[in-house]
Amino acid sequence: MIPVLRKKLDRVLLKLSGEALSGGQGQGIDPAAARYIAEEVVAVHKEGVQAAVVVGGGNFVRGRILHEAGGMDQAVADSMGMLGTIINGVALQEAIERLGVPSRLMSAINVQAVCEPFIRRRALRHLEKGRIVILAAGTGNPFFTTDTAGVLRALEIGAEAVIKATRVDGVYDKDPRKHDDATRYDAVSFEEAINRQLAVMDQTAFTLCREHNLPIIVLSLQEQGAMKKAVMGEPIGTWVGGES
Repeated sequence: MIPVLRKKLDRVLLKLSGEALSGGQGQGIDPAAARYIAEEVVAVHKEGVQAAVVVGGGNFVRGRILHEAGGMDQAVADSMGMLGTIINGVALQEAIERLGVPSRLMSAINVQAVCEPFIRRRALRHLEKGRIVILAAGTGNPFFTTDTAGVLRALEIGAEAVIKATRVDGVYDKDPRKHDDATRYDAVSFEEAINRQLAVMDQTAFTLCREHNLPIIVLSLQEQGAMKKAVMGEPIGTWVGGES
């Protein structure tokens, strides 16, 4: 266990899965789910926190699964996945702006008809102007997950933490959906997470966080107000890293 002295965060990167936008359907976009997610993100923004969002594309395409199923080159499959994240980004931007909050959708690949290209200085300027920044298309390269994209963008914009919103309320020693005796960690160091083989993020993303001492807060997206509590410094979910 590590001591965690939580405080209000000024700038964060929110990492969301594409499946969250499907509203439990697994595929496509549920407008009600998009609105709920937008409300949670806007709640963070209204606390004066500069928020950037990276959303996955698994509700449309999972490149790795298409590749492993055979018959498709992984670079092609991953490119399809990037396009899926752009669709999700457009939907989330629409839902956020319906709530009266300005936002910008930026892409790592060139799709200028629907979103701006990702330029670090421009993204920082949007955040400073009080806009929610949605970052789509992953890293712009195949073979990298949106977890890795989220951590990379968090480092580029100087975020104080990555908040990973999932289907469970933190990091457990085993899958709580399969094991009733699973134990949740309130806080765990990078080294403990490695030694205990805890599934926090993919290895590339996790290594980046560890090397740059970028904390990860894992919490449940379904717990209303959880992201707001996390940025306000309240003890929620699991803190992965060092002291805040």
